[in-house]
Amino acid sequence: MSIQKVALQHAPLLHGLYQAAPGYFALLGSALPSLQEVTRDLETALYDPRRCLELLYAGEELIGSLDYKLDYPQPGDVTINLLLIRGDVQSSGLGRRAVRDLEDRLPRARPGARRLLASVLGDNARAVRFWESQGFTFATDARPVMTWYAKPLQVQATAPR
Repeated sequence: MSIQKVALQHAPLLHGLYQAAPGYFALLGSALPSLQEVTRDLETALYDPRRCLELLYAGEELIGSLDYKLDYPQPGDVTINLLLIRGDVQSSGLGRRAVRDLEDRLPRARPGARRLLASVLGDNARAVRFWESQGFTFATDARPVMTWYAKPLQVQATAPR
């Protein structure tokens, strides 16, 4: 799996990915966002230096996206806002690989990162099962909008000087 940082010109790719995962929006009871809405959301997200948006690839094939925020809600926290895997390749282990890859990258990229959180919007039992299967445990109830699940990150040992 490889990642590419999202830039504004990737709005059509992200919109296509959303079109390839209509079940997510149906679950939320919301309409699929238009390209204009995706572009506007992307513009807003890119102004936040703590937001990280990534496209996920298996070889040359775009298979998903990852949206997370650093030091949110507390310093040392990293909150996954959305892990979206294209509908036709869900349940194939790609989401698990994306989470594992992020867990491996964070201690090097963000030495202060101590905890990974995942927000689950609405009543999404499938997402809850996914996050729990990745070792996350229930952390915060903000229903009816969302629940949060958390997992401590492995802290990299620093070499003695």
